[in-house]
Amino acid sequence: MIDTVIQVESIICDFWASAPSNSLHLETGEKAWAMPHVAIAQGDDPLFLRNKEMIGPFHWTPEEAYALAFPDDPAPASELRVISYVLPQTQETRADQRMEKTVPSERWARSRFHGEEFNCDLRLHLAETLTRAGYPSVAPERLSDFGYQQSERFGLASNWSERHAAFVAGLGTFGLSDAMITHWGKAVRFGSVVSRINLPVTKRVYGEDHHAWCLWYAMGTCGACAKRCPADAITTSEGHDKQACFTYIRGTTAPFATRTYGTGATPCGLCQVKIPCEAQVPPALL
Repeated sequence: MIDTVIQVESIICDFWASAPSNSLHLETGEKAWAMPHVAIAQGDDPLFLRNKEMIGPFHWTPEEAYALAFPDDPAPASELRVISYVLPQTQETRADQRMEKTVPSERWARSRFHGEEFNCDLRLHLAETLTRAGYPSVAPERLSDFGYQQSERFGLASNWSERHAAFVAGLGTFGLSDAMITHWGKAVRFGSVVSRINLPVTKRVYGEDHHAWCLWYAMGTCGACAKRCPADAITTSEGHDKQACFTYIRGTTAPFATRTYGTGATPCGLCQVKIPCEAQVPPALL
């Protein structure tokens, strides 16, 4: 019987500790990620519906994602929980990335490529482990229907957002760059699973303020992430220009990483380090 968040954390952390895929594939043998952390959201939290209304009708609620996996036995949203976890970058990866100005460091590129391969394994492992234990579960990002469409408000957007799930679960809020600021900083990656399980919900200490932990939005100071962006895709007046960011990643950083490090994916992440929220929530906002 799994009825505590600690038990779910144990499933995640045991896999983090033992899975061969949690690796940067360097001779050092170091892991791709530092220790994970977990938060739980109620499946019928009104913020999930608000996300759908903002992003577009194609964006799934937890109930819709669950129904895609279990069409013959759908569950009401009130019986679902969204298990969201954060994978922080290691100190070594962040230190390397701080030295770069126009392209990602090797460790960062490897974390985006090999580290995300592990993240996909972790999503599936958690969903399968819970399902075998009697709690039907699905990793929305791993569904065959997962993909991207054009949001009228936000441009290219996915039908399940790990960042938005993390926000609802209480893990963090959005910064000027659109990246999430968590207790472990902005240099992180997320994953989530929707499960038919009765787990206690994590208190969202910032309420519904999706910019609460960003110094620029909260106090009108900082803007360090904008200065770190080599594509000028972040400004204090307009926030994050997704198209400019996308163009730079696809045209510059991804080809560089493939050519130089032999990795795929779309790494950049320069705006996530050498900033006050790299590895913490700015203390002035707590």
